[in-house]
Amino acid sequence: MATNVPKTSTVLTALIRADLTTLLRNRRSVIVVLLVPNIILVTWKVLIAKIGGPFVLSTAITMGLMAIGLMGYSITVARDRDKGIFQRLRVTPVPTWTIMLSRLITQMLMIITLTLLVFIVGSQYDKVTLPVTGYLVTFLVAFIGGAVYLSLGQLIVGLIKNPETVNAVTRLVYFLFIMTGMVGDLGGLGPDVKKWTPFSPYGSVKTMLAVSMDPSKWSHDATIALLLSIGYAIVFATIGINKFKWEAR
Repeated sequence: MATNVPKTSTVLTALIRADLTTLLRNRRSVIVVLLVPNIILVTWKVLIAKIGGPFVLSTAITMGLMAIGLMGYSITVARDRDKGIFQRLRVTPVPTWTIMLSRLITQMLMIITLTLLVFIVGSQYDKVTLPVTGYLVTFLVAFIGGAVYLSLGQLIVGLIKNPETVNAVTRLVYFLFIMTGMVGDLGGLGPDVKKWTPFSPYGSVKTMLAVSMDPSKWSHDATIALLLSIGYAIVFATIGINKFKWEAR
């Protein structure tokens, strides 16, 4: 007896709807992801005159992208794998790639929401405005930066199966990026760390975001940061996908 296999588009739509529902139910995680960047915008307002609006906005967006990829994506995937959700989905007539694509689309929507919120708060509270091209290019670059941290999250969840360990590692990596990235970028960890920070995943993403806010000032350093970000995303994603296990055990 023939069975009706649903269209791939129908399956993907259903998966996205389910992932969005799960995201909305985890309101605390969403609030934290969106709150941290805006705390930076509020507390760093006095620094805008010294370090510039693009520096503050790019730092806020970078911190938010880190939270989405590490605190959001990797922890959610590890938890769902441990519950056997992926294993049950794989025995249905659902293409494997649609399962992960729905997760990525959901996170991309979070990136759009985060970036838009940072622009609104930056404009209304910090009085930082950008040219129209700056807003558009920053949105595009934010997706590339998001890919870096989503792929890093994929790398962690690919190498580590235990959800509690994934949770601990992602929080540790997040903290280390804050210390070596944000603090180091301001020179708080010495000149040597400040020198190498722009070449880190944090530094490359923040650099290209800052310059993208005024595309007319795009420089050689911004191009290097863009290439590094793409390279990080490819390497992290390749290893993370190859090492990823669908089953909890």
